[in-house]
Amino acid sequence: MKRRWIPCLLFLLGLWGCGGSGPAHQTTEKYFLVCANPKIPYWQEAGAGFLAAARELGVQAEVVGPDTYDAQAEREELRRILAKKPAGVLVSAGNAELLTPDINSAVEGGVPVVTVDADAPQSRRLFFVGTNNYEAGQMGGRLLVKLLNGKGTVVFFTIAGQENVKERLDGYRAVLDASPGIKIAAVQDMKGNASLAFDLADEYVQKKMVPDAFVALESLSGAEIADVLDRARIDGKVILAMDATQSTLEWIEKGKIAATIAQKPYTMGYYGLKALADVALRKPASLVADFRNDPRSPLPLFIDTGTLLVDKNNVATVRR
Repeated sequence: MKRRWIPCLLFLLGLWGCGGSGPAHQTTEKYFLVCANPKIPYWQEAGAGFLAAARELGVQAEVVGPDTYDAQAEREELRRILAKKPAGVLVSAGNAELLTPDINSAVEGGVPVVTVDADAPQSRRLFFVGTNNYEAGQMGGRLLVKLLNGKGTVVFFTIAGQENVKERLDGYRAVLDASPGIKIAAVQDMKGNASLAFDLADEYVQKKMVPDAFVALESLSGAEIADVLDRARIDGKVILAMDATQSTLEWIEKGKIAATIAQKPYTMGYYGLKALADVALRKPASLVADFRNDPRSPLPLFIDTGTLLVDKNNVATVRR
């Protein structure tokens, strides 16, 4: 009886060892995360998730991008790493229109490209991993209406040309359209520069034209606006921020920022690489197929990593 079991056991072990687990990643595979401002806390958090996923998969990974927000420099960095023929690329499109031709060229050349945080929806990118930014804007808009009691003026701080920030502003506008008592005084382009955000906010103080509310649609402006108003000892103004950077959370604890809409950049980097690497490992027959309109597409269109509203009630928990 024992001898009869031996061939069966060897057969099962053969199946398990040869094909049961499917293809495996190689240590020679290298993936890149391309973003603007990789040195700011938001992208350091995303990079941490990206590198953690790489360690788990046993592949190589690198975060690259210009030291300051510069859409053209980001494009040059994308072109530089595409010349290396990477296994795959995660890219946050600082300027979707500018990066679309290079994304298309990469995918047409067989390199999987997935957008993260900031989408390039008109490109051939395979799918987007990040926040539902329109809904995030609506979330902020509803809170803004509540905090202003439906009446007042608001100034938005944005980054021109960045799709995710535009979608957030669209979400705010959709909510404010139903609250005619709230007027948008201005939409300021802070160009991804914290110092410029500070200066723009300070102009309102110097000109004695401080609005009832400021809304930061990106991660840097909220803390800068709070700092300006705090130095000027101006109270009673609503500041809504974006993302959970350390400085933003500190200003919430001090009571200067009312709330922030926190994204999950670590999750974007971590799950973004996991999803991208899976595509690279099990490539579809064609990367340029019409996945968007295929009811049996093997790829999603959008992976929502979620948001969290942080205010004085839960800021301590979030900081921990």
